[in-house]
Amino acid sequence: MNTLSYKTVSVNKETAQKEWVVVDATGQTLGRMASKVAKLLRGKYKPSFTPHVDCGDNVIIINADKVELTGNKWTDRIYLRYTGYPSGQRETTAAELFAKGPERLFRKTMKGMLPKNKLGDAIINNMYVYAGENHPHEAQKPTKIDINTLK
Repeated sequence: MNTLSYKTVSVNKETAQKEWVVVDATGQTLGRMASKVAKLLRGKYKPSFTPHVDCGDNVIIINADKVELTGNKWTDRIYLRYTGYPSGQRETTAAELFAKGPERLFRKTMKGMLPKNKLGDAIINNMYVYAGENHPHEAQKPTKIDINTLK
């Protein structure tokens, strides 16, 4: 029996095979789409997933202005932030974040689904959100995937 074939290979920064992926947010529910994009960013769909390494893909989200929230979540969902000063906790709704730009709402949603450490801070920078159909990453030759086919 060849025991060398059973060795677990750990991916590092140099051997990670990162790809560029385009996801269309038209008609998608924000939370369900964000959880799948978070898995793409971490690399959990790859067989060579390593938890402590940034081995995920670079994700481009287009048509972010056409994302949906069910029920009254546009007004009832509250996002908190802290200024650092006493009584500096501020709250905003999803509609207010979306009005400032859909990338703010996506970044706030995605931040909660990634690790709360240096790795999570590095992974969030692999996500690019654009309100329209066009994006400036054509040189990377991104592949378009259907987010509904992922589990």
